[in-house]
Amino acid sequence: MSAAASLDARSPVTDRGAASAPILKTELLSVRFGGLSALSEVNFEVARDKVHAIIGPNGAGKSTFFNCLTGVLRPSGGRIVFDGEEITGLRSNEISQRGIARSYQITNILPNATVFENVRIAAQSRRHGWNMFAHHSALADINRKAEAALDAVGLLGKAEELAANLSHGEQRNLEIGIALATEPKLLCLDEPTAGMSQAETDATKELIKRIAENLTILIVEHDMQVVMELCDRITVLNYGSILAEGSPAEIRENPRVLEVYLKT
Repeated sequence: MSAAASLDARSPVTDRGAASAPILKTELLSVRFGGLSALSEVNFEVARDKVHAIIGPNGAGKSTFFNCLTGVLRPSGGRIVFDGEEITGLRSNEISQRGIARSYQITNILPNATVFENVRIAAQSRRHGWNMFAHHSALADINRKAEAALDAVGLLGKAEELAANLSHGEQRNLEIGIALATEPKLLCLDEPTAGMSQAETDATKELIKRIAENLTILIVEHDMQVVMELCDRITVLNYGSILAEGSPAEIRENPRVLEVYLKT
């Protein structure tokens, strides 16, 4: 039985596209590795057109949760609903086709391809699928999408450079451009400022603010200043469960969060 069919059999979703409905939610989402419970019955929602952060100490389950949402891991239990459709257990490429794009904690680009080629391949995968025989100059619409994505992340002027020659911060932003080229409804950013200088971090914060004007963003980030400045809502994970959830101000003052994570 398909994921969509199994959803219909249990509880039909009727809120697809509704402005008030969350764009993403999980119900009792669990992941077990042998006898270890990495996620334990997590109920979670992301509101449309917001920036939502997931934080927590090392081993809290953040990466496992992200990997479930984006199809890298298959949950042991529970379900994931995106834009009114169940996506539980779908492969990464299937989830991407439904409108979820992801950047990775470790830069995931083609270093020996140009900046433009990196983004064009992503745009082409969304529109037409991969066709090794089609010359990219014939795909004017794909080229326009690629250029728009590069312009959004400030790299249009470096389109013909090899990706390997970009600075670390530029490579991380190129990865965001690659994700944007797939025209997602939800952008998942995994530690987008990891390894950046302060200047690069500040530039990336401004980039995310601009993107967030037209896109829902889910972010895992260790830099609390970045989280507090960018996010509308924060979820704190601890030992695979939700410890707390709220606005930045609420999380900053939550005594349980202060005790186990912020340590202030």
